[in-house]
Amino acid sequence: MTPEPLCVVVMGVSGCGKSTVGRLIAEALDRPYLEGDAFHPPANVERMRAGIALSDEDRAPWLHTLAERLAQARRDGGGVVLACSALKRRYRDVLRGDVPSGGTPDLAFVHLHGTRELLESRMAQRSGHYMPASLLASQLDALEPPQPDELAITLDVALPPEQIAQRALAWLRDRRMAGDSGPA
Repeated sequence: MTPEPLCVVVMGVSGCGKSTVGRLIAEALDRPYLEGDAFHPPANVERMRAGIALSDEDRAPWLHTLAERLAQARRDGGGVVLACSALKRRYRDVLRGDVPSGGTPDLAFVHLHGTRELLESRMAQRSGHYMPASLLASQLDALEPPQPDELAITLDVALPPEQIAQRALAWLRDRRMAGDSGPA
């Protein structure tokens, strides 16, 4: 049995290291990497830059664009690694399959989780990103961690990014070797 193409979303709140870990996973899997933030419409970027949290309505077109990119990667047979906050279950449901072209029901999520203090510290140290640290609280409030029926693993961001990526890769490898498309 040949496993389905591997599509992975590295998820979590701002400052958790989605981009860094996502790139490491993509490189190790020899998959393209997509930066979810690059797909936000300019209006969303300006709202966040101004310190205004996005609403579900603001996020909807962005999520549908990402879902279509995931579905296309699956159809093409190569898979992809996407960094995307995917804060709520309904957002992850959209990413899994709420697109006209079929979706990605076997989508795996790597949830990066850390303490508020660590995340705030990381956000205070980074430069050149439009997401202000002031929006971290709204993201933490909105976060609905993956549930047991979702194909997901939660990893602590206090670990070095390389170690996080290695743990995620081991989990993904175990899922694929078992032919498992169900919850972790």
